Amino acid sequence: MFKNIFSKLVYRGEKSNRRKYRLTVLAIIIVAVFCFCYVTPNYYDKIIDWLNPKIGQNFPHFIKTPFRLGLDLQGGTHLVYEADVLKIEGETSEQGLALEGVRDVIERRVNAFGVSEPIVQTNHSGDNWRLIVELAGVHNVDQAIKMIGETPILEFKEENHEPSRELTEKESKEMKEFNNKALETAKDIVIKINGGEDFGELAKEFSEDPGSKEQGGELGFAQKGMMVPEFEEAIFGDLEVGKITEEPIKTQFGYHIIKKEEIKGGIQPDGVDNTEVRSAHILIRTKLEADFVPPVDPWKNTGLSGKQLVKSQVEFDPNTNEPEVGLIFDDEGKDLFSEITKRNVGKKVAIFLDGMPLSIPVVNEQIRDGRAVISGGFDIKEAKKLSQRLNAGALPVPITLISQNTVGASLGQASLDKSLKAGIWGFCAIIIFLLIVYRLKGLVAAIALIIYAVFTLSLFKLFGITLTLAGLAGLVLSIGMAVDANVLIFERMKEEKHLGKTGLRLIDDGFSRAWTSIRDGNISTLLTCLILIWFSTSMVKGFAITLIIGILMSMFSAVVVTMFLLKGFTRK
Repeated sequence: MFKNIFSKLVYRGEKSNRRKYRLTVLAIIIVAVFCFCYVTPNYYDKIIDWLNPKIGQNFPHFIKTPFRLGLDLQGGTHLVYEADVLKIEGETSEQGLALEGVRDVIERRVNAFGVSEPIVQTNHSGDNWRLIVELAGVHNVDQAIKMIGETPILEFKEENHEPSRELTEKESKEMKEFNNKALETAKDIVIKINGGEDFGELAKEFSEDPGSKEQGGELGFAQKGMMVPEFEEAIFGDLEVGKITEEPIKTQFGYHIIKKEEIKGGIQPDGVDNTEVRSAHILIRTKLEADFVPPVDPWKNTGLSGKQLVKSQVEFDPNTNEPEVGLIFDDEGKDLFSEITKRNVGKKVAIFLDGMPLSIPVVNEQIRDGRAVISGGFDIKEAKKLSQRLNAGALPVPITLISQNTVGASLGQASLDKSLKAGIWGFCAIIIFLLIVYRLKGLVAAIALIIYAVFTLSLFKLFGITLTLAGLAGLVLSIGMAVDANVLIFERMKEEKHLGKTGLRLIDDGFSRAWTSIRDGNISTLLTCLILIWFSTSMVKGFAITLIIGILMSMFSAVVVTMFLLKGFTRK
């Protein structure tokens, strides 16, 4: 594949004229200048500040995007926690999943703390399970430790309809008048039904239930536990099929005129009641005290927490095969959850972790068996993440701080200064070497290397690559590989020149012969980097990522930039 690409590049070039090469070089230089301004906007800004008053213009400053520096360059805090996973039953993978859940919780806490580029990772060696937290730029270490060290709190909350204060006399009167009017409206509708008017048409005209209004009040089939108690008492009680309640039924939502339309199922031989009733209703809403005086907190505790949650796991809907999140409660949680879902049918019950809502599902029916499913159009990744967070709040995985290492900013800045000086001096030494050994071709290679450096640093900024000392080492190493590629090309060109070749043919043959060595050497290094990324931790992974970007850009600078520069300024 690479050979074909290179061949196309070479032979297409043979058909091109020198002007075409120079235009390509000009385009590369323009992009390089733009990237240079992106990497070092201060130089551009100084020129603009000097130029604007002289030409009477007001050109803006260049966009400023800082490099993302790691802990060793910026300074910060390095924390190591020991996790106690002994209470987690099951295999090692179960313990690992529990620890991953805690890691996710801590990462969310750190992000909420405003830390840029935090590193939170797990480590397992023998019986030791550890969490490593690196907070670059954090100076208030005590607050960070306090926040990280708290145990995750998982809570189930229901909607709060309790007013924040008692109603005034005026408000009570207004609520009473509103509800009396609603009752009168509901009674009038009953009179109209008894007078022969169509139930469905009246529902479309008067019902305030948006979910059933357009269907003539149709609610479909429902089992016991799916409706509020007053409604169930009507449709599963004395109301006969085809009959309509003679008086409006009062529930927490308002006044209902209910029609029982069909019944199926019944008591099975094994004693299970699977009776289902199809019904319709006309709802006239009433107002509660909370409608006049909203509660201070829209959610209130139910007493159900992570202590009663046995575990959460990803499941799949047997009908749609969509991922869902299943919940299993212990005996205490089963009773609590049953009561919560019973009084909140049709309402929302929220799941909070560390005071932040994880999920706010709507209760469709009372759940008595202590097993629930949260569905909401998740993909598999989202379902796993939610399940992991629920387990983090349910499984007791206490963590203990065993090591704290604060890296001062002065140490980070000193390391950065030394690294930059080493890089600049090394770069200058390489350019001098190329100029001495290869003269004009060395100058071309030096220009290509500068373009390489500008492009690479721009990519680091653009993609938010975190720069650490290891990452800088990867960058410097890739510079050496870029020089190697140029040296290979120039040596092959020397050999071709001894054979009497000149001009574009000399360049093409030199690049063609050097390409195989450049390709094979860089591919083997790229494969090594991919293995490092797959298996290693953050520091080594950062080294591999920067090295990969450096290698790809070094190949581009050596094979493309250098070639077009040589062709653009070489006589045939």
